[in-house]
Amino acid sequence: MKHPAVVLIAGALVLFASQVQAWGNHTIPTYRALEQMPELVKAAPVKVETLDSFLKAQEKAVEALLRSQEDWAIANIENYPRRPDALRFTANAQRGDEARRLAFLMALRVAPDSRFALFFQPDPAAPLPAGARTVSFSEVNTLPEPVRHNYRFVALKPGDLVAPLNVVATAADEPDYGLDINCWSDSPSDWGKVYNFGKLPFGNPAVSYSTQAPFHMGFFHEGPVLYAAAPFIKRTYPLLRSYQFWSLAALAFRTGHPYWGWRFAGLSLHYLQDLTQPYHAQLAPGMSTLKLVTDSILAMAGASGFKSDTIVLLSNRHLVVDKYQNAMTYAGSLDPTVDPLEKALSDASRDAAYPAWTDRYVRDVVTRQSSAYGNRLSDIIASALPAKLVNDPTFDLGAQGGEINLLDVVSGGDPKAKASLDAAISELLANFGAHTRNEIRSILNAAGRP
Repeated sequence: MKHPAVVLIAGALVLFASQVQAWGNHTIPTYRALEQMPELVKAAPVKVETLDSFLKAQEKAVEALLRSQEDWAIANIENYPRRPDALRFTANAQRGDEARRLAFLMALRVAPDSRFALFFQPDPAAPLPAGARTVSFSEVNTLPEPVRHNYRFVALKPGDLVAPLNVVATAADEPDYGLDINCWSDSPSDWGKVYNFGKLPFGNPAVSYSTQAPFHMGFFHEGPVLYAAAPFIKRTYPLLRSYQFWSLAALAFRTGHPYWGWRFAGLSLHYLQDLTQPYHAQLAPGMSTLKLVTDSILAMAGASGFKSDTIVLLSNRHLVVDKYQNAMTYAGSLDPTVDPLEKALSDASRDAAYPAWTDRYVRDVVTRQSSAYGNRLSDIIASALPAKLVNDPTFDLGAQGGEINLLDVVSGGDPKAKASLDAAISELLANFGAHTRNEIRSILNAAGRP
C-alpha cells in the first residue's frame, strides 16, 4: 500500500500543476523591479538579432558551454536525469540554421517548437511606440490563448535597436509560452520520448500546463516524512533551467551579443521569480504534515471529503496570491496611485543584505526564504479575504471564479484586512525585486561587465 500522504500530495500537485503560472505575467513586475536599476537605466539600446544568428556566430562556444552545463547539473542537482549523449550539441558549420537551432533546443531539453520570435511586451505604463506592429498571441506562444488577458506584443526585426529593459522584462515571462511543455516520456510529443526526464512526476501528462510544472516548482525544504512519503516531489528542475539560461546570458554578453545576453537573462529570471512565490516552494502552506497524512488515511478508508477539501483550499489560496498580485501590478502600472506594490518591487535597500551570489543562491536563499513564509501567508489569506474564496472547500476559485474581480472584492472589504494582505504581498514582491536585481548583477559580473 502506498504511504497515505501520497494520496493527498499527488492530488494537490495534480491540481496545482494546471495552475502553475506563478505571479501571472512576469513582465510587469520585472519592469517595476528593474526600471530604476542603474545597470539597466544606463544601458545603451542593443541591436536585435535572431537566435539563429547568435548560434551560428558562437557555435563552438555554445558547444563548450552546454557540455559544462551538463557537468554542473550532474554535480549540483539531486536526482538529475542525465542528458542522453545523442542530444549533445556539436558544432557543425555545414548545417543549416533550422537544424542548428533544433540541435540547440534539444540539447537544452526544452520544447523544440518554442517560438523564440523577435518581439517585446511594452510596459503598460508606456504608450505603444509610434508605428509599432502588434504581434498575435500565437506568434510568440505555442499554448492556447486565454479568454481574457492583458498581453500586448510588439514586433521587432533584426537590426532594430531596443532598450535592454524591454528585452529582459519581456523574456522574464517567456518560459510560460511553451518552453517546458511535454518534455516527459509519457507526454504526447516526440521530444519527450528522448529527453530522459522520465514520466511526469505529478500532474496530468495530457494537460499541457501540467507538464511544465516540475520545471517551475521546487520543494527543496520539506521534512523527511514528506520526502519519504512522496519521493517524486524531488523530481523538479527549476534549478536546471535557471542555470542553463544564466550561463547562456553570461556567454552572450562575453562574446558581443548583448541582445541575447539580456534575453537569456530574462529567461533565467523567470525560474527564480517563480520560486519567490511560496506556493511554488512549499508543498502545502498552512497545512501540517499530520493533517496531510490524516486526510489521506481517511480518504483511503473511503472518507475522501477531507482530502478533497484540503486540495481545494490550497488551490484557492494559491490562485488568490497570483491573481491579486497580477491585477494590482497591472493596475498600478496604469495608475501608480492604485498600487502599493510599486515601491516594494523597486526598493533596492535590501539587495545587499542577501548572501553573495553562488550557484546555490536560488536553492539556498530564494526557496528557503519563500518556503519559510508559506504558513504565514496562508494565515493572512485565510483571514483577509471573504471566506467563500479561501475557506470554503465547496467553491473552486479556478473553476468557478472566472468573473470575480479580486481588486473590487478586497477593496470593498475590511480596510485592515486589505492592509494586511497588501503588506504580505509587498513583502514577497520586495524579495522578488531584490533577487531579480541580484541575479542581473551576477550575470553581468560573470560576463566581466561593469
